[in-house]
Amino acid sequence: MRGGGAPRIVVGISGASGAAIGCRVVERLADCGAEVDLVVSDAGRRTLAAEIGPGALAALAARAARRHGIREIGAGIASGSVPVAGMIVAPCSMRTLAAIAHSLADNLLVRAADVRLKERQPLVLVAREAPLHLGHLRAMAAVTEMGAIVMPPVPAFYLRPASVAEIVDQIAARAIDLLRVFPAAARAWEPEASARP
Repeated sequence: MRGGGAPRIVVGISGASGAAIGCRVVERLADCGAEVDLVVSDAGRRTLAAEIGPGALAALAARAARRHGIREIGAGIASGSVPVAGMIVAPCSMRTLAAIAHSLADNLLVRAADVRLKERQPLVLVAREAPLHLGHLRAMAAVTEMGAIVMPPVPAFYLRPASVAEIVDQIAARAIDLLRVFPAAARAWEPEASARP
């Protein structure tokens, strides 16, 4: 990464359900020593409050190196000249995914994602919706063709998770691993272990 030092990672949280995943991504990145730039959409703020609690955003912002307003289009992460190692949007609503797919950089979250694509930097979209219609699938195909990684938050049932927290942690770890900035942290499938009764 240019300039050395701690890797700078952008985390976007949009309004889809699954706010706990975004929280865990930020926590894990902070624990790894990353400099986290946090951007939360207006709908993301509502979802954080509804799913985690009224103090969730403040607690999350305390783990980030920087928190940017969604309309702060002049932030450093909106420029390709600012060294950034990658970006994760978790959860990523279909509205946000479609805006990224069509380069509709009308807010900082989408603009930061657009910059990652144009700079050929890792962009992981934890796309949250089900079932999917053709418009969703076409938007996913479009961002994939542009270089993003679409990672729906699918539980790793083969790991036999004992709680929702374990599922959330594994999804967050896997999303971070896809940036290829830190050593892999997600639990891996162990064929021998799964064969045991």
